[in-house]
Amino acid sequence: MDSVSYSELHQQVSPDIDAEIAAALDLLGPSADAVRKAVDKLLRHQQMKHPLSVLPLLVHAAETGRTGPAVPLSALHLLWWTSACYLDDLADGQSGGAAERLDMNEAVLASVITGNVLPVRLIQSQDVPEPVRSALIAELTEASIMGAEGQLADMRGEAGRATRKGVLEVYRGKSGGPFAMITAMAAILSGTTTERIALWREFGQVFGLLWQMFNDQEDVASGRNEDLANGTVTYLLACALEDAAPEARAHILDLCAAARISAPARSKLTALLLAPPVLDGFREDVSTYRDEADRILGELGGDERYLPALRQLVDLSAQILLQPDPRWLPPTLYGNEEESRHDRHSG
Repeated sequence: MDSVSYSELHQQVSPDIDAEIAAALDLLGPSADAVRKAVDKLLRHQQMKHPLSVLPLLVHAAETGRTGPAVPLSALHLLWWTSACYLDDLADGQSGGAAERLDMNEAVLASVITGNVLPVRLIQSQDVPEPVRSALIAELTEASIMGAEGQLADMRGEAGRATRKGVLEVYRGKSGGPFAMITAMAAILSGTTTERIALWREFGQVFGLLWQMFNDQEDVASGRNEDLANGTVTYLLACALEDAAPEARAHILDLCAAARISAPARSKLTALLLAPPVLDGFREDVSTYRDEADRILGELGGDERYLPALRQLVDLSAQILLQPDPRWLPPTLYGNEEESRHDRHSG
């Protein structure tokens, strides 16, 4: 029995997902021509880098052996994240990247339709029993609230008060919530039990944490360092701050403040974030969540043609992209590394 990779599945179903999105746009009706054009421009502008739209397909197929019925959920997943990513960019002050001939105000309106109205229309258009439809809409509503709550907490984050635990709570909302939504939706659509739906929701939550950490790493590895320029408190920054001795912590906080306007400060701060003690702690925590995701998948089981692709997605999200920077502070400035690690996992 041959298994399928997530990239192969994405190539196979991409035309079907595009067709589903086109059909969703048609659901807006003949009087919404300007809205359709604005949404289409936003979708072409805000392209997703990774093929995560296959996630609901894989969950549904793990339960039933079939991907096809979950294609509308893949379209919903793509629409929701297109809206969320644009609004996230806007919150970070990146308003100049709107699509061709689509100004910021139009893009904001388009993102509201893309992330809210179209997903609801998609769910309403499905030929499913009413209790299933209601459950799907409930998942969408809850995830949108959680995502907004997490994003607001992210925007209000202060480096001086950053802790691993606090950052994880933010990530559970802004990323864990939406991924929990789509895995739970796929499980609901499959007709599986309440217990398995809860496990799939838990898997999505853990996957979302891993994916946010992966996304944070990409920002540093690319050299963009947008998080540092925006003053975003990432998990990696929390690792550096929690493990630092008082004098090193004060230095890191000074660099955090300066990094908003200073490229040299961002470079120095990046070097501290890539210090071996910091990366070791970060790697250990990522490994913990990777193990948790694998544990849940092992407990769930399912169709063996599709479970390997889910494990591949976990492996992708748990990659360590960052390498130690030689410009790191002496280990003594981080205090007792073993003691701090013990405190972190016993707290």
